[in-house]
Amino acid sequence: MRVAALSDIHGNLPALEAALQDVTRAKPDLIVMCGDVASGPLPVETLNLLKTLPNARFLHGNADRELVAAYDDSAKQRGAGTAANWCAAQLSGAHRDFLASFPGEVRLEVEGLGRLLFCHGSPRSDEEIMTTATPEARLRELIAGSDADVIVCGHTHMQFDRALDGARVVNPGSVGMPYGEPGAHWALFGPEIDFRCTNYDGEKAAARITMSSWPGAADFARYNVLSTPSVDEAMDFMRSHGGP
Repeated sequence: MRVAALSDIHGNLPALEAALQDVTRAKPDLIVMCGDVASGPLPVETLNLLKTLPNARFLHGNADRELVAAYDDSAKQRGAGTAANWCAAQLSGAHRDFLASFPGEVRLEVEGLGRLLFCHGSPRSDEEIMTTATPEARLRELIAGSDADVIVCGHTHMQFDRALDGARVVNPGSVGMPYGEPGAHWALFGPEIDFRCTNYDGEKAAARITMSSWPGAADFARYNVLSTPSVDEAMDFMRSHGGP
């Protein structure tokens, strides 16, 4: 089995469309979406595309969970606000139910890699942060009891592959909101781990995104499509949110 892992689309439909073209050419047996798919400038269009994928499994990220809470007008999760409320207002009940159906993890056996656990933040929380700079003691705590050979996470929007105590912790990067290098980042699993980056037309994507009335659409296009935060800027952001 070969698995394509995509994460953190954040409603960036042009990036997703480009990545899926490359994924189709790679011919994986399965696609796993590692959370935070819709919260961003084009949530409805992104969800409509994802719902058409015949060979995909989904798990929820913190932004997906917050979007469902905002739709339900229940107690808002930490991090939800104006942007999440706008996204929720665009959704139909079917979109809401699709997001709410996402589990917290996906487990697979992949030849050459063994037991894979796909999650968003960490195996125990969709908000916990794992990066290249996470101290070993902290990382050991975050993955304790995962019972997996490879833990595939999202949430921190940067590709990495770390080994610890006989296991590997891998992030395929972000499709729609990358840190460090521009492009739609993802990865193939089986029999090895192959990091990929799909380039797409940033000017055209930015033009589509700025047509959205999502709060912050112009900034998203400017700072996450036409350019990206540096690794140092991203790590400073992680530290301010409980990382690395």
